[in-house]
This record gives sequence, C-alpha cells and structure tokens, in this order.
Amino acid sequence: MAKKKIAVLTGAGVSAESGLATFRGSGGLWGEYDPQEVASIEGWYRNRKLVLGFYNQLRKQLSEAKPNAAHLAIAGLEKDYDVTVITQNVDNLHERAGSTRVLHLHGEATKVRPENGEYDRTYSEKEVIDVGYEPVNLGDLAPNGSQLRPHIVFFGEAVPNIEKAIDIVAGADVMLIVGTSLNVYPAAGLYRYAKNETPVYLIDPEDVAIYDPKITHIREVATKGMETFISKLKECIF
Repeated sequence: MAKKKIAVLTGAGVSAESGLATFRGSGGLWGEYDPQEVASIEGWYRNRKLVLGFYNQLRKQLSEAKPNAAHLAIAGLEKDYDVTVITQNVDNLHERAGSTRVLHLHGEATKVRPENGEYDRTYSEKEVIDVGYEPVNLGDLAPNGSQLRPHIVFFGEAVPNIEKAIDIVAGADVMLIVGTSLNVYPAAGLYRYAKNETPVYLIDPEDVAIYDPKITHIREVATKGMETFISKLKECIF
C-alpha cells in the first residue's frame, strides 16, 4: 500500500533551536542588518559588497550550526510516510538531518549563481553553483562572466518554486507547518491549497497572522511540538 503523503512547510522557527536567528527576531545577523539592504534586489544593486559579506557571514554561521531534534523528527517521518519538506529557510539543516525531498522557496545560502542568468530576471538550474561554506567576493565571476550572487530569492523577486509547492500541498494527506508566523507570502497561503479533508497542523509557540478553524495550532517550540504532532499523527484515521 502506498504511503500517505505529508507536506511539511517550515520557517525560521524550526532552525531557531539550532542557534540561527529568526528573520524578525532580535539578535544574530538579522539584528545587525537592515533586511532591505541585504535581502532585497534593490539592496543588491546598491551595494553588492555588503550583500556578499552578509551571506559570507551567514554561511560561516551555518557551518557551525547543527540540525536539532525538530529537523531530525521531520526527517524521521520518512520511515512511515511519503514526506516532502517545503522550506522558507535558506539553511541546509533539513538535508543534513536526513530529509531526502526538500524544496527551498527562498533559495539556498550555500549556493550562488550568475547575476545575469540565461534568461531575463531568472536563471537556469544548471548555472547554480554549490560553494558550501566558502566566501564569495566582489570580482568572483560565473562562467558567463557576470558577478556571482547569492542563490537567494530577494525581496522584489518572484518565487520560482511556488507552483511546485502548491502541487505538493494539493496532493498531501496531512499538512504540517512548523516555525512560521504565516506573515510571508506567498508561502503563508500555501495551506489553502490543501484538500478540504486534509488536516493541517501548525507548530509555533506564538500567535500567528492567520486564524483559520481548519488549522490545529500546537503552541510549542519546534522540538517539543514535533513530539506532540507525532502523537497526534498516530491518532489520525486515514
């Protein structure tokens, strides 16, 4: 019998317990920089050196971080379910925890691509380069001769993987949302594409921007909330 499908949408809260600061929280790199300067396309064109330096620091921080129990629990779901993780995070902690199907909505910090891709305002996947945790500096060029830029979806740019994410959610038997306040669109609206009969669980200790009776809100941090979710999952009757 085919395994039931779980679509998991994660945000910064799932990585917070690994020491990575949340985008809207205080402290860490995001507390030191104006997001419009380091995470917008306008900021990139205004000061490439600043943006590259920020993501160099982020990669260094990521190299020192480790997957936490929430990442491991999500990866562990694959033993019994067909799991796809859709993440707003640019870290690679899901992959390092063992998740085998991870769709990054907002890009990946450990990768770069040409500033000027094959297509206007977009890029080809074959142009993406995995640099791991190495720094990338002004003057480092892609094979096509243009400056390398972070493989990040900046504010002001389209989210190329959103259609794939919609298809994943639409085909899920269960949807799990972990560590996101549901403030950032289009990701915040993804749960609306779940089938009417699909249960939706949200793990976050804080109030979230959306109230919907369809959502079962588990008000716990990600590591503890995953324990609660797994116990509830066992109670589901498919």
